[in-house]
Amino acid sequence: MFKPALLTLTTAALLLTQAAQAQTKPCEELKAEIAAKLDEKGVKDYEIAIVDSDKVGDAKVIGSCEAGAKKLTYVRK
Repeated sequence: MFKPALLTLTTAALLLTQAAQAQTKPCEELKAEIAAKLDEKGVKDYEIAIVDSDKVGDAKVIGSCEAGAKKLTYVRK
């Protein structure tokens, strides 16, 4: 027999696991999604780079991937 507290705890653990998995999107996949959105809006002459989080410097960060280990930066050419 399940106790209500155990059921609540199990449900919460499952939800947290799903949220953590959603944050680990591969960098190339995220880069392609963002590029598609920019292209759709007619943005031209830009570059999206994948860099280590500690190497961003003054670049404009437009995304995070690999659980925050890397950032996507945007530069207009």
